[in-house]
Amino acid sequence: MRVIGIIPARYDSSRFKGKPLADLWGRPMIWWVYHQVRKARRLQEVWVATDHEAVRETCAQYQIPCKMTSPQCPTSTQRVRQAAQDLEGDLFVCVNGDEPLIDPDLVDRVVPDSLEGFFAANLMAPIHSPVEAVDETNIKVVADQGGKALFFSRSPIPHPKGSVNFQFYKHVGVLCYTREALDFFAQAPRGPLEAIEDINELRFIEHGKPLRMIPVAGGTLSVDTPKDLEYVRGVLRKKLDRGEL
Repeated sequence: MRVIGIIPARYDSSRFKGKPLADLWGRPMIWWVYHQVRKARRLQEVWVATDHEAVRETCAQYQIPCKMTSPQCPTSTQRVRQAAQDLEGDLFVCVNGDEPLIDPDLVDRVVPDSLEGFFAANLMAPIHSPVEAVDETNIKVVADQGGKALFFSRSPIPHPKGSVNFQFYKHVGVLCYTREALDFFAQAPRGPLEAIEDINELRFIEHGKPLRMIPVAGGTLSVDTPKDLEYVRGVLRKKLDRGEL
């Protein structure tokens, strides 16, 4: 079973233009993401997929494998599919390009032990505070007893009417796809639920495709804004001082 990691790195983020090249202690953020993902034991290759020449040039400078994709790719999933077209692999693991502190063990957790019956998978992490639960940037998810995703929402789900004794979960931006799943996503139309919530993963649910949810203990520290970058820079400094990276 050949597993390939792909890191989508879009340059023109609406909230943080040039984010993949943002400086983190003398190196661009994409360098940190790549080197963390490269530590995952279950990946045979890792590539960056970008839409901008500046990111490609930076990857070349640091000897990071990189593929150019169209600036018109509407989602990170479609960017991963475009990059995977000429790669020989059975599974493709997507790790967002704004995760400089991603734990390699989390990346390994999303990879199944067997291809039998597998279509796609996504990590989810427990929510520990009401603030996280109501924050619309934290995508909440519920799954059935077998771990199959039932729904994603930017609102807290389920609503705690009958009891507050429930562990809420949020989506983590680490996903694993078969080539069939990537092809399906690219060819299937965007449904009304996906459109109103603006959550890519709802495309699988709306079309009845299985998306396996895998609970993990820890979440991630993604960089969405310059303010996030300052916070991650401080966390990174502490990890470097302790020799953890």
